[in-house]
Amino acid sequence: VQLQASGGGMVQAGGSLRLSCVASRGTFSRYTMGWFRQAPGKEREFVAGISRSGDSIYREDSVKGRFTISRVNAKNTVYLQMNSLKPDDTAVYYCATSSTVIFSEISNPRFYQSWGQGTLVTVSS
Repeated sequence: VQLQASGGGMVQAGGSLRLSCVASRGTFSRYTMGWFRQAPGKEREFVAGISRSGDSIYREDSVKGRFTISRVNAKNTVYLQMNSLKPDDTAVYYCATSSTVIFSEISNPRFYQSWGQGTLVTVSS
């Protein structure tokens, strides 16, 4: 599967962005989807994940109440709606697919097989 992420940009603190990730060359509904981010000088970290059907989601504590992950399988697309953005949210955001991860391991990047190219989000104070 190939992934194309988009929607990043520069926004002031308190603003919103919506990231999209479109998958091709695969059966999208078979994959658990995840969003990760990597800030300069830091390791890649999990942001949010969503089950194949979209019934179950999991978010990292620092984004709960601000970020929402969703998917439309008919469009082969997963979204990350980001509200109340903070400067600490500045990072390159990556989407990823997994056909093997169990939900209790959804935050572990080792279980993801395909990664998008990343989209940069910059939040200014």
